[in-house]
Amino acid sequence: MKAILITYNQAYYDEIAKVLNDHGVKGYTEWDEIKGHGSEKGEPHLGTHAWPTLNNAIISVAPDDCVDGILQALRERDLKAPELGLRAFVWTIENMI
Repeated sequence: MKAILITYNQAYYDEIAKVLNDHGVKGYTEWDEIKGHGSEKGEPHLGTHAWPTLNNAIISVAPDDCVDGILQALRERDLKAPELGLRAFVWTIENMI
């Protein structure tokens, strides 16, 4: 099993949820209205007057064989809409109850 943490512009929630659903991943935990600044070219998402947008984050645990497809679908969306501020991080889950 792998954990996938996805951060993104909150306006794109439906697209991110669809990617997970399309790959058979139903369960997730979401954080709404989080702040962040991209490490490369991204604009800040700080919820302020100057930088009014905010991010969301979703973490989900998925079978290993789903991860590459999810990452590819997210990568395609990121290339089409860089303002999405999309990032995904994956790590191995050793145990869970």
